[in-house]
Amino acid sequence: MSASPLHVALLALPEAAVSTLAGLFDVLRAPGRPGGLPGAGDRAGAPPAFRVEVVGEAAGPLALASGVPFPVQRAVDDVESCDIVIVPSVFVTGAGWATGRYPGLVRWLRRMHERGALLCSACSGIFLLAETGLYDGKDATVHFGYAREFAAAHPSVRIHPQRVLVVSGAREELVSSGASNTWHDLALYLIARFVGATEAQEVARRYALQWHQDGLAPYITFEGRTDHGDAEIAAAQRWLAEHFSVANPVEAMIRRSKLAERTFKRRFTAATGLTPIDYVQRLRVEDAKRRLERTDAPVDEVSWRVGYEDAAFFRRLFKRTTGMAPGAYRRRFSIPEFARR
Repeated sequence: MSASPLHVALLALPEAAVSTLAGLFDVLRAPGRPGGLPGAGDRAGAPPAFRVEVVGEAAGPLALASGVPFPVQRAVDDVESCDIVIVPSVFVTGAGWATGRYPGLVRWLRRMHERGALLCSACSGIFLLAETGLYDGKDATVHFGYAREFAAAHPSVRIHPQRVLVVSGAREELVSSGASNTWHDLALYLIARFVGATEAQEVARRYALQWHQDGLAPYITFEGRTDHGDAEIAAAQRWLAEHFSVANPVEAMIRRSKLAERTFKRRFTAATGLTPIDYVQRLRVEDAKRRLERTDAPVDEVSWRVGYEDAAFFRRLFKRTTGMAPGAYRRRFSIPEFARR
């Protein structure tokens, strides 16, 4: 760790989520303070690990996406250099992220990178960072709900929405975190990297933060592509949505279609991005997730309900798809007893 605090610039935008911005501000100020809590005063003789500052296009109060005003402490034009820049999660409306909206901020981000700063994004903040061009040909993650839109806007970025944290760049200076509260993982990663794993664990304990070690696959709801324009395949998908648990659903789909088996499978894969059997398995696993969340039915019964007589095969498939065993998934996502009515 450096003898002097590392300068962290949190970039405030009108589209930013106040929870991410404020959460990062508090958590990154924790290392070097008594009990790992902000606002308690620095330990005697120990400087804080990070000097956290909120920056933006102009200093002063800025209304964020929720309408809540947040104080911007300094304009980016007055920040000549820093150690770490973090773009928080931003709300992307139905119209999508408008590329080119903040050319001055993009230029500033490039300049900070040239001067040695780490560039980090939380969730959808990668939309702004990608405009720098620094992620072209590199890996990143983004909220899985924005993955298709991001891929369409930045096809040269290799996107991994199922991953919690992705570190890229020759200096490991490009860091992105995935969906929503994975900003926790980003903050803990930065603390571990620059202060130490012990301090990161202490902050995690004090704030009751958890590393998302199972990845984000368990959180992703499968939705088959329907924007492909193939009417025959769309009809098969609609039928399958209601009949995925029947025996031999792929053969049944083919019989119902007007296509030869080889033609049907080729067109189905081209339209949906999945083979027919993979598509069936994703639908079955998705239904199993809901049953595990909302019922107390044994795993073997859930397996049978979604179309699998071989419960052992179902368990393997479920873990391969979600990253978690069915029992572990139920413990993580079922509604706790105290919240049931």
